[in-house]
Amino acid sequence: MPEKVVITGLGAITPLGHTLKETWENAKNGVSGIGPITLFDTTDYMVKYACEVKNFNPDDHMPSKEARRRDRFEQFALVAALEALAHSGLQITEANAGRVGVIVSAAIGGFETIQDAAFTIKESGPRKLSPYIIPKVMPNGASGMIGIETGAKGPSFSVASACASGADGIGTAWMMIRAGVIDAALAGASDATIIPIGVGSFDRLGAMTRQTSGVPQPFDRDRDGLVMGEGSAILVIESESHARARGATIYAELAGYASTADAFHVTAPAENGAGGAAAMRYALNSGGIHPDEIGYISAHGTATPLNDLSETRAIKAAFGEMAYKIPVSSTKSMTGHMMGTTGALEAIFCTLAVREGILPPTINYHNPDPECDLDYIPNEAREAKVRVAISNAFGFGGHNAVLAIREY
Repeated sequence: MPEKVVITGLGAITPLGHTLKETWENAKNGVSGIGPITLFDTTDYMVKYACEVKNFNPDDHMPSKEARRRDRFEQFALVAALEALAHSGLQITEANAGRVGVIVSAAIGGFETIQDAAFTIKESGPRKLSPYIIPKVMPNGASGMIGIETGAKGPSFSVASACASGADGIGTAWMMIRAGVIDAALAGASDATIIPIGVGSFDRLGAMTRQTSGVPQPFDRDRDGLVMGEGSAILVIESESHARARGATIYAELAGYASTADAFHVTAPAENGAGGAAAMRYALNSGGIHPDEIGYISAHGTATPLNDLSETRAIKAAFGEMAYKIPVSSTKSMTGHMMGTTGALEAIFCTLAVREGILPPTINYHNPDPECDLDYIPNEAREAKVRVAISNAFGFGGHNAVLAIREY
């Protein structure tokens, strides 16, 4: 039987805070991370608000020379990774470096760098391009950089499955630890897509709200689209024996993982939620978890009309009548949609919900949708004993990833 995988370290930089502690406190208190976009001039844009990481100065976290050589998504990743590693107390040495992996994913990677390079070519020609563009663009840039900074020499790569990337990366690390390939991993994701191309193209897709307050509104009758977010969230996960041998504090067990595909549409989820439902069932099966053990579901909950209805149907398909008894919330109502990062951040929120017995709310929820009729923990956090929590992450391309986190 595969060994248990446990969670020993957590790190995050988000629209709710520059540290995990600040982020979690604001999430519990229902604080919104939305504000006017400051990262570029929105004069010609219909969307003018987003959930930015506020007042971020990379020079506070790394030498300015190094900061200039790194895309914003890589800068975020380093901040979250170093916090997670410090939180875990894991010491990476020459003796164990080859057994520590880094699987830090991105939905896109260096999106801002790509955009800026295109402008440079058009305005000044190719000879003016920076020699650092490729390492700033590549989605695995964050993983490679974290390996260099920490000395981890195990498998290092990025998983790309759109907004499921963070969850799939954590799940991949989980499988590698269970298979005995590595003993520990830094796993999570980082994305920074609040740039003209990112905001403009998501708006053209019809996925974003253009409102400036009280949004996003996951599962609400009046929901009209997502609010873009950014940031990074990273966990340290280990085999149980490795964690116990070094006397680590274990925050929860990463008990199950599953990934499925809708094979339906490149951007729209399957209306019946069949792919998401299958991923939830398979994740429970992988951890030997009975459905009646589930005490909380962290929903993908993007606040788009199609996603929230499909996910509600998926939860009902997976749990039947029991679905009405399981608290569900979308923390994207506070953080915005952080692309690949959200699956990792919401896994952290599940870990803390299990650890502390506090369920973060779905804010901006005022008008129930008759077709979205589950318990969405409206507007205020709730105290509850949680034995097992699951985190849903669904992405363009029909990707569905589910992580199950159990009390240790």
